[in-house]
Amino acid sequence: MRKGDWIAGISVAGLMLPEAVAYAGIAGLAPQRAIFAAIAGCLAYCAIGQSRFAIVTPTSSSAAILAATFAAMPGPAGDKAFLVTVMVALVGVLFLAASALRLGNLAGFVSRPVLRGFAFGLAITIILRQLPTLTGISVPAKDIFHLTLWLLSAFPQWHLPSVLVGTSALLALLVLRRAPFLPGAFLVLVAGIAVSGLLHLSDHGVALVGPIPILPQWPSFSSGQWRDLVALLPYSLPLVLILFAESWGTIRSLSLRQGDSVTANRELGALGVANLASALVQGMPVGAGFSAGSASEAAGARTRATAVVAALGLVGLIVFAADLVARLPQPVLAAVVIAALTHALDPLPLLRLWQLKRDFYIALAAAVGVMTLGVLNGVVFAIALSLAALLRRLASPYVARLGRLGQGHDFVDIARHPDATPIAHISIWRPGQPLFFANADAMLSSIAASVREELDIRAVIVSLEESFDLDSTALDALLEFDASLKIAGKHVQYARVHDRARDLIDAAAPELVARCDVSVDDAVSAVGFVLSRSAKAQPAVQEKPKSAPSGEMGPEQMPSADD
Repeated sequence: MRKGDWIAGISVAGLMLPEAVAYAGIAGLAPQRAIFAAIAGCLAYCAIGQSRFAIVTPTSSSAAILAATFAAMPGPAGDKAFLVTVMVALVGVLFLAASALRLGNLAGFVSRPVLRGFAFGLAITIILRQLPTLTGISVPAKDIFHLTLWLLSAFPQWHLPSVLVGTSALLALLVLRRAPFLPGAFLVLVAGIAVSGLLHLSDHGVALVGPIPILPQWPSFSSGQWRDLVALLPYSLPLVLILFAESWGTIRSLSLRQGDSVTANRELGALGVANLASALVQGMPVGAGFSAGSASEAAGARTRATAVVAALGLVGLIVFAADLVARLPQPVLAAVVIAALTHALDPLPLLRLWQLKRDFYIALAAAVGVMTLGVLNGVVFAIALSLAALLRRLASPYVARLGRLGQGHDFVDIARHPDATPIAHISIWRPGQPLFFANADAMLSSIAASVREELDIRAVIVSLEESFDLDSTALDALLEFDASLKIAGKHVQYARVHDRARDLIDAAAPELVARCDVSVDDAVSAVGFVLSRSAKAQPAVQEKPKSAPSGEMGPEQMPSADD
């Protein structure tokens, strides 16, 4: 263990405590559940995970999703507490199953623009929900729009001491960001406890955290509750996907920045073990949050031992400073949460999408979806939005017509390269997306329609370089395309056919494999040879062999292998 690990671990511990208490409040659970989850998550991840910066604790998104789940659960608080524990264990099992099945690319189903929009909308939602604590008033509104209106209308009732304490803590946190080598959250935490004791803030109506039990409280449960366990699965699946997308995004970005190597499947397993450990201590769902990971990096973490130091530091705070933590003002906790989420309010990633004219509206829709539909429905909406964007892009029937670039062997899109020239009597096409059930018929039909309009075209080459494999629908569309052009008297050749697609074609239509080439240039040579043989054989079948047909092409007109 290096010196940097000690410094980084202590700094992160100062951030973990207020965040844990605040996230437990968001989820509607006792503070110790988030604290125990943070301790267990860090220790379990350190044993298996690869990232030296990852701090596996409760996150803002998991707390918000858990809050929506908690609100939808029937029964008394004791039964709900038991179901939350089962849900955390179920999340761990799903992570381990995904790791065993090598589903490390699972996070890819939530695209980065959707994840950025989701994080942006979630940050706004959580920050707005912290404002009642910061202002010292109770707001009955459930959705953020009514909450905002209620806060504005209740401005005269804002509790001034709470507002002063909260805003002072928030300003201090933002200023301390200019000195990343200092444990800003820990310093603000200590200052808040000191001010609370010196000024007797509780006597002025400022809410305090209060005593935090240091032993897990095992909930009781009724036998009828077992029927509700099946209902947890629809909530657990999106939670796993969002937790992994958030965790993998944090781990991967920090690792790439420092040149470290991490693998998605191993991280899935590490997160699974961390959540099972959290369930054993009656904790919450845990993941690698961006704020804690960034704090670890900024503080100079050197190895995974940083997470161990942070967990032990959190244990020390709870065991030896429990009485002091009880005096911590709740507006300070709200300020810590708000400061931790301000990074997600950075508009630059969204503005970059606007400038690139790619996926901006998808990110915006994800943000609006979270704010209007709620966190849980917002997660489902974000996933559906990612899949819809993927299908829309794949189903777009863009087909490029290719021409030879100069005198070489390269063939490029004629529309993008004016210096590329088409091959005489040969039409060369390249579908812009992989052929699959949703786009194969449209793409191949558009090629066939274009070929039929050009009477001088005698052969067609289709480059399948984008299709590493074919499904049965795409295969049928390809065979129908081939048969229709054969009836029209056109020779069809295929280029850049991947091995898996070639194997499928061989199983369905062996005669078609002979017309599959490795490159477009090879396909052009093969077509030139076929057309040359056809031209030489043509006079032998004419009724008047002494006079060549007017439409016959001489050998000098035929495309050579170099065209």
